[in-house]
Amino acid sequence: MLNNCLAEVFGFPPDNMTEEAERFRRDKLCPFHNKVPSCTKDKAVSPLGVCSIHAGDSLAITCPIRFRQDWIIVKNAADFFFPPGTSWTSLQEIRLNDANGVSAGNIDIVLVSYDEKGHITDFGSLEVQAVYISGNVRKPFEYYMQDRNSRGDMVWKDTNVRPDYLSSSRKRLVPQMIYKGNILKHWGKKQAVALHKVFYETLPPLSIVPPEEADLVWLVYDIVLNKKSNVYKLTQCEIAHTLYKPALDKIITPSPGKVGEFLDHLQRRLDEMGNYENPPDAPTLTDVLRFS
Repeated sequence: MLNNCLAEVFGFPPDNMTEEAERFRRDKLCPFHNKVPSCTKDKAVSPLGVCSIHAGDSLAITCPIRFRQDWIIVKNAADFFFPPGTSWTSLQEIRLNDANGVSAGNIDIVLVSYDEKGHITDFGSLEVQAVYISGNVRKPFEYYMQDRNSRGDMVWKDTNVRPDYLSSSRKRLVPQMIYKGNILKHWGKKQAVALHKVFYETLPPLSIVPPEEADLVWLVYDIVLNKKSNVYKLTQCEIAHTLYKPALDKIITPSPGKVGEFLDHLQRRLDEMGNYENPPDAPTLTDVLRFS
């Protein structure tokens, strides 16, 4: 099976050969409001300019900066954090310390409201979560960049390039929600998480509450192709209001399977060892549990 894994390179589909698209690729620029004009993903000198990849019939956003298109994520977060008519702005990469001065990590975006004198009156946190990639996406990226004119519709034989949603939630999203989220929850501050629709659908179903009761909002987006311009546009598709603690408990608590099935697996592994002699005729623990 062939896999055209690159969906966006430096902000544009690989087969978009307009002068604008080529200018961004040639100069290695980021069109989505990176902290500097250039793309800095993976390496500053030789950036991995892949914003999203194909994943079967869907796409997967692989760069958190991709979510900054048109800044709709901060507008949606501000609508949740602050009353209508509030003056607000956003600050990026803000360090958060615990009571001992030890860093709990950086908050991707902090939204602050302020009065007519410029004094901060409130704030909320916005975390942006892209997806990890399993497999080597740099190979098809560099292959494409070497001859873009003839490889815009290329296919790639390595089908191991795919999104790893499990690692993205367990190794990135959950630790962020625990370490930074608990501090913000203690302070009574609202939180927002922005992520791709397909990623959100891999999470367990969360209990939705009315917006006025929520302290955590999930800002869910997709990227939709404009066939006329051949450019993907970040599009809001869901806003889910939840409570922080129940949502976190739901995500980190696994659904237990049947103990009998696990014991069957253990028994098979034991049988495969084959290094025990004269096994007893007594019923196994698996048999006892199965028929008890």
